[in-house]
Amino acid sequence: MSDFVKETYLSSPLTLKKIQNEGRFSGYASVFNTLDSQGDRILKGAFLKSLKEKEPPKMLWQHDAKEPIGIWHIIKEDQNGLYVEGQLLLDIQRGREAYSLLKKGVLDGLSIGCSVKDADFSGGEGARDLKEVELLEISLVTFAANKDAKVTAVKNKGILRRTDEYQKGLFVSIRRAIHVLRST
Repeated sequence: MSDFVKETYLSSPLTLKKIQNEGRFSGYASVFNTLDSQGDRILKGAFLKSLKEKEPPKMLWQHDAKEPIGIWHIIKEDQNGLYVEGQLLLDIQRGREAYSLLKKGVLDGLSIGCSVKDADFSGGEGARDLKEVELLEISLVTFAANKDAKVTAVKNKGILRRTDEYQKGLFVSIRRAIHVLRST
């Protein structure tokens, strides 16, 4: 008796229509170790359990559960914070409005809605260090509680446009790196 497996291949015609990139954007929904206007500071690792065990959070307009406006394609922790890539639903009015505001740089805030699972209070600051949170939603907002939580890039007809603030930060980082290299 032979020990091989017969392989069968099936094929089917596949037609890809235009891949839709319009409405895509990226940024940081939360930045680690930044004290926000609510007196909270999110620590690295706070999102890991939620991202692993829960459904992806909803994309909302200004934390309004009645106004979902898009979908998240990528949500992950990196060395800076909670990095996200999403796409606005341009077939709904609020999605088109949000996209227009993002492209013009009028709207650039991101904010999370979460349930705190584990936290400690910092010394004299009175700040709450969030060690674990359950991520419920991520919103595009006018005013983010975490001043560093921003949209950093917006796709416009296939062209990736970086926000002015992102570009300024990039130039500052490059200047610092040059200074360090010259001083060594």
